[in-house]
Amino acid sequence: MDFSSITADMARRSVKPGLGRCLHLALIDRTFRFILTLRLYQAARHLGPLAMPALLAHRITSKLAMVDLSAKTPVGEGLAVNHGFGLVVHPLAVIGRNVTLFQGVTLGSGDRIGPGGVRETGFPVIEDEVWIGPYAMILGDVRIGQGSRIMGGAVVTSSVPAHSMVAGNPGVIVRTDCLADVLYPADLPDAPRSCF
Repeated sequence: MDFSSITADMARRSVKPGLGRCLHLALIDRTFRFILTLRLYQAARHLGPLAMPALLAHRITSKLAMVDLSAKTPVGEGLAVNHGFGLVVHPLAVIGRNVTLFQGVTLGSGDRIGPGGVRETGFPVIEDEVWIGPYAMILGDVRIGQGSRIMGGAVVTSSVPAHSMVAGNPGVIVRTDCLADVLYPADLPDAPRSCF
């Protein structure tokens, strides 16, 4: 089992790697607990029925943390969830590396009626080093570019270029060429990204 994702998630909390520190963090930090069980399930899911305890643990820790983040959602290394209450992530959304999510964030599906009246459903893709503030909603087939910041309460329904700041409802770009806002970034190799 590869523990690099868990190590990166611990780094986002300024905690050095180690089994004892990981267990301590799991005991005291409810927002780390459900990330840990997410990682454990995703590492064990190919084991068939043996993965069920990890899936059950993830469902329990998610409910206790008051978040809705499916164990099947692709999530890159170094996820930081601050406060977490009311976080909702659609199972088909994609979250990159060193992403920060706050309470009340929604990464949800969005429908459009295409040519001929055909319903098209899309899901957000959050690239690396994105910061999403409290109660922001990102809906539909949108891509949030690397290093962007989505301000609290913003409603985003169209793609955002890299290093942009978005605010308002509907969300509009209020600044470009922003620096990424990643507190305690996990030092990640330039390996191919498994989430995109």
